[in-house]
Amino acid sequence: MSFVSHVECTICRARHDAKRLLTVCEQCGQMLAVRYDLERVKARLTKDALRARPPGMYRFRELTPLDDGEAPVTLGEGGTPLLALPRLAAHLGLGRLRAKDEGQNPTGSFKARGLGMAITRSRTLGAKGFVIPSAGNAGGAAAAYAARCGLPCVVIVPRGTPRANLVEALLAGAHVFTVEGSIATAGKVVARVAPALGWFDLSTLKEPYRLEGKKTIGLELAEQLGWRMPDVLLYPTGGGTGLVGIPKAYDELKAMGWLAGPLPRFYAVQADGCAPVVKAFAEGAETTAAWDNPTTHAAGLRVPSPFAGRQMLAVLRETGGGAVAVSEDEIRRAHALVARVEGIWTAPESAALVAALMRLKDQGAVAADAEVMLVFTGTGFKYDPPPVAEPVHLEGTDAEMLERVSRVIRP
Repeated sequence: MSFVSHVECTICRARHDAKRLLTVCEQCGQMLAVRYDLERVKARLTKDALRARPPGMYRFRELTPLDDGEAPVTLGEGGTPLLALPRLAAHLGLGRLRAKDEGQNPTGSFKARGLGMAITRSRTLGAKGFVIPSAGNAGGAAAAYAARCGLPCVVIVPRGTPRANLVEALLAGAHVFTVEGSIATAGKVVARVAPALGWFDLSTLKEPYRLEGKKTIGLELAEQLGWRMPDVLLYPTGGGTGLVGIPKAYDELKAMGWLAGPLPRFYAVQADGCAPVVKAFAEGAETTAAWDNPTTHAAGLRVPSPFAGRQMLAVLRETGGGAVAVSEDEIRRAHALVARVEGIWTAPESAALVAALMRLKDQGAVAADAEVMLVFTGTGFKYDPPPVAEPVHLEGTDAEMLERVSRVIRP
């Protein structure tokens, strides 16, 4: 059975019918969130029962919006590993550092969770096709899950989106279009195209179900840490769905009595060239303002007008966290550092977290004994590779090749 009680506006608290195909609040235009009868969930689900279930995000079915008997559109998303980072921790002077590696999802990023859930529910509620603006990974995930359930998909991305993301969407049969400008420009096109086609607009947080998919990161983190929360959590912030979703998961588990204590201090991490959340936080603003001329090579951070700016800022302030912007050089150096010391080739958005953590540690905002969590949102293999040295060619006799190897390793 479904444990959803209703869908609620996150600002004016207006209630909406969960059986309708919804976008934003019909009263005030703000983002919606699914609410659950958590007492019923608690009575139905136990930790012992959960342990017996197979991995994947739908093992938390009672805390998802699925109807009774509704089959999810799935490629096996969720269940990503929680990786200890001891060598990086030692390099930074920290005792406890971990990363949730979302790059191991089916489409190579955390977008698999949100788009899988959004497409599942919108299909059930009557969607005939999908239109999505994307900086890259969301478009590829939307195309994959649309293909999985046999529905058409249009993906609109800024020119300059990483080639791998375009290929991913095209191979899945999506209609892919590029525009000059940013994801905000693409979003304006989607707002015109979706109603004209009669297809559903999957823009970030402009429907309530992508949030429920991203929320499962928080559910998994709680279980993987033995039903507790870290002290500090850093999140790379473009659209910011996970920055809103993870604390939602924690709040629901706290209401069920499965977690106790304060939420982690959440930090939004952005790039210097596109930092609307950082700017709004520093200014004490209630919500974000559009960022002019957004620039960063971390495509997922190039979001100048996040729809949920108000909600993200509330999370940062209510948890005693903050917002940090890092430079392109800092991202590149951190990117190389993570690969070299931990063997993880993560996305540049994730590397930005390491750069920000260095800053926070130096400033004294993160203590050496704090338990720190990084959300690595995607794999680095979907991005254009950085410049690296050419491999050394070997030829000649065995002795000559051995001598050449020795000279390279021990010059």
